[in-house]
Amino acid sequence: MNPSATLENKLEKTVYPILFAISFSHLLNDTIQSLIPAIYPILKRNYQLSFAQVGLITLTFQMAASLLQPFVGLYTDRKPQPYSLATGMGFTLSGLIVLSVSHHFYMVLLSVALIGIGSSIFHPESSRMAHAAAGDQRGLAQSIFQLGGNLGSSIGPLLAAWIIVPHGQTSIIWFSLIALLAIFVLTKVGNWYKGVVIKIRARQKQKPAVFHPAFSKKKVIFSVVILLVLIFSKYFYLASLTSYFTFYLINKFHVGIQTSQIYLFVFLFSVAAGTLIGGPLGDRFGRKYVIWFSILGTAPFALMLPYANLFWTIILVVPIGLILSSAFSAILVYAQELIPGKIGLVSGLFFGFAFGMGGIGSALLGELADKTSIIHVYHVTSFLPLIGIITGFLPNIEGSRKKKKNV
Repeated sequence: MNPSATLENKLEKTVYPILFAISFSHLLNDTIQSLIPAIYPILKRNYQLSFAQVGLITLTFQMAASLLQPFVGLYTDRKPQPYSLATGMGFTLSGLIVLSVSHHFYMVLLSVALIGIGSSIFHPESSRMAHAAAGDQRGLAQSIFQLGGNLGSSIGPLLAAWIIVPHGQTSIIWFSLIALLAIFVLTKVGNWYKGVVIKIRARQKQKPAVFHPAFSKKKVIFSVVILLVLIFSKYFYLASLTSYFTFYLINKFHVGIQTSQIYLFVFLFSVAAGTLIGGPLGDRFGRKYVIWFSILGTAPFALMLPYANLFWTIILVVPIGLILSSAFSAILVYAQELIPGKIGLVSGLFFGFAFGMGGIGSALLGELADKTSIIHVYHVTSFLPLIGIITGFLPNIEGSRKKKKNV
């Protein structure tokens, strides 16, 4: 048998145990991260913070989680690091410990920065490993990977309501057990990556193309800019819900902290469910159409949200979460296909930009809430999904790929 054909078959086979292990690790990682916005009402009360200071906590976390990601991805494209995921989780563990014993606003900022650094290492490398285990089902693989993260994000508020709210900030230390479990799982994933994927890639002679062969460099760059603008609209809007939805419910409908966190769980669980849908639909029908629907399709529900009562608010955030979250897997795989061979760089760029936009959005929206009201924030952000209309300018990658296969 031809050795190159054997290698190709190995690369085309979907390795589901690894995908599920990475997804489970993503669940653990994002469960820890989601504790940060979930305990904002507690931190705001304990330290008498303004909304701007709450936004600064998010900005610190998101900047630490975003700025390093493209550089991590670029470096590991050249020199793969099988155990970098476990190392990144070590930073997260340190941040949890500091957060549990913090008694000052600036210690809180330090703790979330450490958790953010762990995230900046985790996301580009775990996305690369998901891509390596994907075989020919890249959209599905990214959806499985993203599903774990979004499930973790939805579980965090519940755990905060059940554990941290009744027992206080020091109870955060118990979540270090989650980080330790993640380090164990990620070490096993690193063993697989070192023992299988790196050896296979080392034998490959073909050098990947820098840009999609069907499009010019200018067209690829233009398309990436459009994708980043779509990421901006998605994550600015998500920032209003993940960081301030509990405050919105408390201020407008006078619900309690624990009740508001349960409603936040409803939204975040919808986000998790929508994530699983986007990748397979992109594989089947085309990623451009999924991107278009998932951004622009959110607009009617977002525009109705500021005018809804409590019952309809909870109803509306379900389709908002389902539809909006289906975009990221499709956007990421679309970008990876635009620039093949640069999986780490692309993953780092898009994860980093997403985290950065979430952080900047949270900070700016916090300032706006202080100057106006938290309810006014939702009137302003309801128009952001309309930006999805620019998806029409993206080229049809699936069409060019089908043409190439038929030749």
